[in-house]
Amino acid sequence: MTRSDLADIYRNYIACLNRQDWPALGQFVHDDVAHNARPFGLSGYRAMLEQDFRTIPDLHFNIELLVCDPPHIAARLKFDCTPAGTFLGLDVNGRRVSFCENVFYRFRDGKIRQVWSIIDKPAIEAQL
Repeated sequence: MTRSDLADIYRNYIACLNRQDWPALGQFVHDDVAHNARPFGLSGYRAMLEQDFRTIPDLHFNIELLVCDPPHIAARLKFDCTPAGTFLGLDVNGRRVSFCENVFYRFRDGKIRQVWSIIDKPAIEAQL
């Protein structure tokens, strides 16, 4: 798979998330996906994402930086949103916050097989 092919798959994955097109998620995510070294499987990964959208109704994934080195992708995702209630243990309660997530992916068979992600929680704390 070329860098361009992998970048296209990733951008389509992000578009799928932003549409909340859960039936299409399996086109991009491997059945045996793991997140931060925890085996989730596709159904667990989908449940995690659905919960993210319940917690943050205006969630929108914005790619700020994308680096492809097949079979890996590194991305910096930017968020500007209003989480309801508690988010990452912080009482955000509908206040608008901006933060980034640094995330690495390993693909297998053209699908995301492993995800490692860190959210910039100190950036959120500084805004509260």
